[in-house]
This record gives sequence, C-alpha cells and structure tokens, in this order.
Amino acid sequence: MKDRITYKDVTRFSWHYWRRRPLAGVALLVLMMLATAVDVFIPVYAGRIVDVLTTGAPGQASTLEDALFYLGVFAALALVFNLLRWASVSLWAWFAVQCLQEILTEAMRKVQRFSADWHANAFAGATVRKITRGMWAFDSFGDTLFMGLFTAAIIMTGMTAMLLIKVPLVGVFTAVMIVLYSAFSIWSSVCVLAPRFRKAARADTQVGAELADIITGNATVKAFGTEQREAMLFTDTAKNWRLLSQNAWLTGEAFNLLRGILRAVMLVGMVGVTIWLWSHGNATTGDIALALTSSFIIGGYLRDIGMHIANVQKAVNDMEDVIDFWKRDVEVADIPGASAFAPGDGEIVFDRVKFVYNGQVKPVYDDFDIRIAPGEKVALVGPSGSGKSTFVKLVQRLYDVQGGEIRIDGQNIAHVRQASLRQAIALVPQEPVLFHRSLAANIAYGKPDATMEEIVDAARKAYADEFIHQLPLGYDTLVGERGVKLSGGERQRVAIARAILSGAPILILDEATSALDSVSEHYIQKALAVLTRNRTTITIAHRLATIKAVDRILVFDQGRVVEQGTHAALLSREGSLYRTLFDMQALDLVGDDYYEEERAAE
Repeated sequence: MKDRITYKDVTRFSWHYWRRRPLAGVALLVLMMLATAVDVFIPVYAGRIVDVLTTGAPGQASTLEDALFYLGVFAALALVFNLLRWASVSLWAWFAVQCLQEILTEAMRKVQRFSADWHANAFAGATVRKITRGMWAFDSFGDTLFMGLFTAAIIMTGMTAMLLIKVPLVGVFTAVMIVLYSAFSIWSSVCVLAPRFRKAARADTQVGAELADIITGNATVKAFGTEQREAMLFTDTAKNWRLLSQNAWLTGEAFNLLRGILRAVMLVGMVGVTIWLWSHGNATTGDIALALTSSFIIGGYLRDIGMHIANVQKAVNDMEDVIDFWKRDVEVADIPGASAFAPGDGEIVFDRVKFVYNGQVKPVYDDFDIRIAPGEKVALVGPSGSGKSTFVKLVQRLYDVQGGEIRIDGQNIAHVRQASLRQAIALVPQEPVLFHRSLAANIAYGKPDATMEEIVDAARKAYADEFIHQLPLGYDTLVGERGVKLSGGERQRVAIARAILSGAPILILDEATSALDSVSEHYIQKALAVLTRNRTTITIAHRLATIKAVDRILVFDQGRVVEQGTHAALLSREGSLYRTLFDMQALDLVGDDYYEEERAAE
C-alpha cells in the first residue's frame, strides 16, 4: 500500500524537476511579473481617458490631444502586455516539455528497478496509466500554478494596491472580497473536491488495468467465446469510473456557481461604492470607469482562480501515483560504489543463506549451503513450492538475502552491479516473452552489437533459422506484442537463440523445451548439449525424463536439498523422493498421500 502523498511531497517532486533549469525559471518568472504589472496599469489609463473626455470641452484641441496621448499609452500597454505574455508562454512551453520528458523517462527507469514481487502484484496497464496520467497532471499543475495562480496573485495584489491609493474605500472592499473568495475556493477544493477527485483517479487506474488485461488476454477471450461477458464486466468498471468522475465534476460545477455569485457581489459592490463616493463628490467619473474596468479584470482573474485551485487539487490527486513511484525505495539496489561483475568459470556458492519473502514469516531457506562447480550441469527438482524457482531468482539477485551470502566466481553478488551480473547469466524461461520488434532484434537482445552473421548462426543452432526464412520479411519480421505472432515453439526457439548468442558463462533453463513439438525437441536437446558444454547450467526440471544426462540432480523439499546425485543413483534408492516423483510421471502413479492431501484441501 502506498504512503499518503502530502503537499510537501508534491512541492519536493515539482522542485526536483523545476530546479534543473534555474536561468529559464527566473526568466519565466520575470516575464510573467512584467506582463501582469503592465496589465495592472491598463485600467488606470482607461480611467484617464474618461476623465479627459468628461472634463474637457468637446472639440477642444488640448482635450483631443490629451485623450489621444492616453489612448496611445493604453494601446502601447496592451501591445507590450501581449508580447510579454507570448514570450512567457513560449518559454513555459519549452520549460514544461523538458520536465515532462524527464518525468516520463525517469519514472520508467525507476519502475523497471522495482522488485520482481512488485511487478508480480502490479497490473502493467495500471502502471502505464499511472505514469502517463501523472506526467500530464504535472503539466496541468505547472500551467495552473505559474500561468494561472501566480499571474492572478500579482494582478490581485497590484490592482488592490492601486485601488487603495486611488479610491481607498473601494480598495478595502476589493481586498476583503478577494480574501473571502480565495478562502472559499481553497476550502471547497481541499476539503470537498479532493476526496472525490482521488476516488475518480483510482477508478481511472482500474479502467486502464482491466482494459490492458482484457486486450492482452484476447486470445483466451476468443477461445472461450466470452467477448460479451468481458464487455459487460468492463462496462461495470467504466460505469463506476463515470459515476465517480461525474460526482467530482458536478460538485465542482456547483461550487463554480457559488463562486460566480461571490464575483457578482464583488463587481456590483466595487461599482456601487464608487458611485456612492461620486455622489458625495469624493470620486470622479474616471474613478467609476477605473472601478468598472478593474472589476471586470479582477472578476475574470478571480473566476480563473477558483478554476485554478480546483485544477491544482485535481492535478495533485492525479500526480499521487507517479510521486509514489518517485518516493519509493528500490527494494534491490546496488550498493554505493558497486563494482562490475567479472565473469569467470561459473562457480556458484550459497553460503549459509537465509531468505524469506516479504510479508511471509517462514523462511524459504534457512542456513542453506550448496556449491555448483564451474561448468557443472545441475537440475533442480522437487514439489511445487519447495524452493526451486527461488534458487534461480536469488542467483540472478532478483531478491536480496537476509542472511549469509551468494558468491559467483568468488564475488558476493550483493556487492556487484546487478546489470553486469545478469549480463553474465543467460535465461531461457518456460514461457519466453519477446518484444514487439524484429526477430533479429529479439535474438540479439543480449548482444545488441551482434552482426547479422552471428544472429543467423545462433538461430540456426536453435533450429529457428528455417521457420524465420519462411516468413515474408525473414529476420526483419515484427513479432507482435509479447511475441503473439509466433507459436509457442517458435517463441521458445527464438529465446534459445537469444541465450546462445549472449555467450553468458552461466545458463538457466526453466524447462526450455516444454513448448516444442517432439521433433523440434529432439534437435533442440542436441543443440543444448553443445551449448551447455563448459558452461555452468541450472535447469528447473518439471519433466524428469529430460534431465537424465545432467551431472547432478538437486532434490528440493521445503527449502532444503534432501537428495542429490545422478539420475541413475537417485533412481536406485528405494523410497527416495526423486524416485517417487519419477514414478508418478513415468507410470502416471498417484500415491495415497496425494489423495489424502486432495481430500484435505476440499
């Protein structure tokens, strides 16, 4: 569960990006201040034009001359205001886009470094939605803060000061109304609208998560003919988002109405007080024009202030997830000054290792020791949950151990850079995931500078070259999202070719031939025999018939290696766990203990 995001977090996050371009930031503030300062003086000269025309005689040359002079100043101020406004908006556009790119790329980098557990529990679609929504919310937040609230604050302060000097009573009334209006806007946004927009943001995330989940699983949807059911389920999610968003938006519009009434009261009050002063000889006709013009400008900015405060609050709510990513510590991090891993012969040592998954009490491993010799071919077998997959995850340092250490080629893997460590380990998973890139790019993923000859050679050794040449674009064929355009066997062969080309000294196979047909499996087993020669190989074995030729089999049970030896030696032991597992697969036997466990589960 994420921590609650505070305004302090929002400020720190924003300043983290804004401070990177101090000169541009200062120039931006100066331009906006100058533009709004010019805007403050426009009503003053509008009032002077009115004063000249009402006090001078019609047709009098001096009156016309003064009126034209003030009109010229009025026009010059309007021109300067628009030029300064254009310059500030253009600079802000450049400034903001730089920040948005950095937020997007840095959030992606940060999320990639989160633990395997985090990614297992997070929807990919929801994560994408959170990052992109947070990026655009940051843009809205900055726009509103600098181009809206900052400008409005200068206008409010400048015009109130000008009215206090020119027409003090009107200035006091205006200041009171501005404070009242701003306080009401802040209260309504923070206390009433914020919870509603926060709920709407969570619903928006859920929409993105479910939409990505349904589209990614389209093949399964089609296989079971459940398009209508999925559409109905998604309709419920979309309806929930609509109701929450509608509630937030309509509540916001209701408060906009109340703010509109306050602005109308201010406008009538400013002009009314000025007319009352005029009736007592304490104000001129120009002062009335000044008050009227000022009321329209202040009213416009006040209207925007109410909208800006609501938008800032909505932007803050939408930024919460990406700020949470920014604040979140990376669970498995490189230590300061970590050195690059130096690949050797591939010796792997678990030395008194203790490991427990986050949120669990019972350790998977406790005081666990094992050594895998350089170039040794080892298979890991055992019941589900016995610790096989955890073993290879710890070798890759997808998690940090709580006790002991893991050494590869004499190096504590907690003290080396993760990227360099994993580049020395080639992984062929049971269900390989490919990128929506060309086949050549996917094969060369572990060695991006590989030549085309090397790519083709690796594909040939993995028996992938033949089917690739049958494709219209050959090695330039795009494989689709997650490799969906290829069959399971074709994806597996591409993954094997990728591992071959990487040249890593350590190889991890998660039943790498499980998705292949029997003919391809025969040839791939032969290719793997060549590939694994003089390389340390760890195979997670689900089908025991495929590991007869390994040097050693480690039989796991409840986080311990309870048996180890060759296939023949383990099979010869009466009552061994390995023999029990092998017989269950080879002869399709199921013992009484299995049925007892099934009945207990029911």
